[in-house]
Formats: sequence, structure tokens, C-alpha cells
Amino acid sequence: MKIFIDGAYYTKETAKISVFDHGFLYGDGVFEGIRVYNGKIFKLEEHINRLYDSAKAIWMTIPATKKEMMDYTLNTCKENNLYDNGYIRLIVSRGIGDLGLDPRKCAKPSIVIIAASLALYPAEFYEKGLEIVTVPTRRNLPEASNPNIKSLNYLNNILAKIEAINAGVEEAVMMNQEGYISECTGDNLFIVKNNKLMTPPVYMGILNGITRNTILDLAKQMQIDAFEAVMTRYDLYTADEMFLTGTGAELIPVIQIDKRTIGDGKVGSMTQELIKSFRNYVKNNGAVIPL
Repeated sequence: MKIFIDGAYYTKETAKISVFDHGFLYGDGVFEGIRVYNGKIFKLEEHINRLYDSAKAIWMTIPATKKEMMDYTLNTCKENNLYDNGYIRLIVSRGIGDLGLDPRKCAKPSIVIIAASLALYPAEFYEKGLEIVTVPTRRNLPEASNPNIKSLNYLNNILAKIEAINAGVEEAVMMNQEGYISECTGDNLFIVKNNKLMTPPVYMGILNGITRNTILDLAKQMQIDAFEAVMTRYDLYTADEMFLTGTGAELIPVIQIDKRTIGDGKVGSMTQELIKSFRNYVKNNGAVIPL
């Protein structure tokens, strides 16, 4: 494995950052998770745009143009001979500073790109569906740590993930401070009710997911009535179908939440259609990785 760090490649064993890097000390930095399918990087430009938006929001200037960053990412895949079923973790940390919080003490942000294979969930979950729970841990307040910033500090999500683990399931649904459905620890959430597809709006405290938006676009092309809707747990309990979306998870069905069976307890027909459409779409769209 070759890992890109600030313009050079290192092996997994030799790739290192300083203990004084504020990404390590304080989670001060941003990242993107990006997928590789069929010789292409999926939605590369959209991911890069979101990375730069996240950096701008935390008052950090990335030391590369968007075009350079895309080239770095494509070439890292080439260097690792990664052309299918791959996952890219693109990180920009604040860089080396002192032990204080002041970001002005950090000389220059650091760019790290890791490209490897990924299997977020076992294959059987995509066929049979997940069992999930809602948890007490609330999603970060937008005024405190905006969920649309993909920062290196994921403690909010990790605390909810721990609650999922303690409940014996793989994923957890988080609510916002008002008790409305937000998102899962690493995925966006969709439900189907009366043949209508719904997902929480961004202002409920969710990440504006790229896979989420792809599903909304595909649904419209398939003439599915799809829209954003404010939801409570009641809406989840009474849904006909449910699934989660994310770069790593792709589109994964849910068949039970808080011990309530979703629909008939099997993967629903609309979910199956969207999975098929999504998988076909990602194979034929993306930035081509050089040979």
C-alpha cells in the first residue's frame, strides 16, 4: 500500500504524522470518504467541493487547488492499482502546531490520501437487512459543530455507535435536540410509506450526503415520489420500508428498528429497485483513473 502525504508516497509502515499535528491533538481537520468502482472514482468533483467547503467553514486553506487535489486522488489509486471496489480516505489536517488551540500556530495544513479496499457491512446484511436502534445521544447542534462539516472529530458519532454496539446491533439512529430524526452514526436514512420515499431535510442536523442525493436523483428518474420530510420515531416504526445510504455503506436495507419490524420484515420492493439502479449507476459514472 502506498499512502500519499504532502506530495510524496510512503508505505503503510513508514507513513507518519507528527504528534503535534492538530488533527491528532484536537481532531482539527476535515476529510472525505470516496468510492472507486469499475476504474472510476465516483462523484470525485462533488467530494472535492465538499472537502473545500468543510475546510472553508473551519477557517483552513488547503494548500492545493481543487484540480491538483483531484489529480492527487486519481494518481494515488493508480499507485495502489486500485480500480474497483475501493475506498479512498482523503484527509486534510490543520498541520503541526504547539499544544495550544490557536490554529494560527499551525504552519501549514497536511494532505493525506489512503486508498484501499473496504467492506463496511457483511454481504448478508444487503440481502436480509439490518436491525438498528434509536439512541439517547443527540446529534451535534449546528450552532456548535455543524454536521455538514466533515471534521476529523467524530466523537458525537462514536458515542452513538457505542450505544448501538451495546444494544447488539450495527447501526444507530440519532435525533436532533428537538427529538426529530436526524441521521445514523455514519449514514443517512430513508423510509418508504405508501409508495413515497422520504428522508430528513438537511436542517434537521444531517450531513448533506452525496449518496443520499444520488438516491434522490435516481428516484426522480424512476418516477418515484421522493422528498424531504421531518420525521419522528413514530414515522420510522410505521414505515413500509427503510434503508440507509452512505459512501461506505452504499444502500443497505433495514428490517427492524427498536424491535419494531419494518413492513413484513423483508427487503422491500422499492429498496430492491433502488439498490439495482444505484449499483448500475456507479459502474458507469465517475472520474477515470489513469492506467
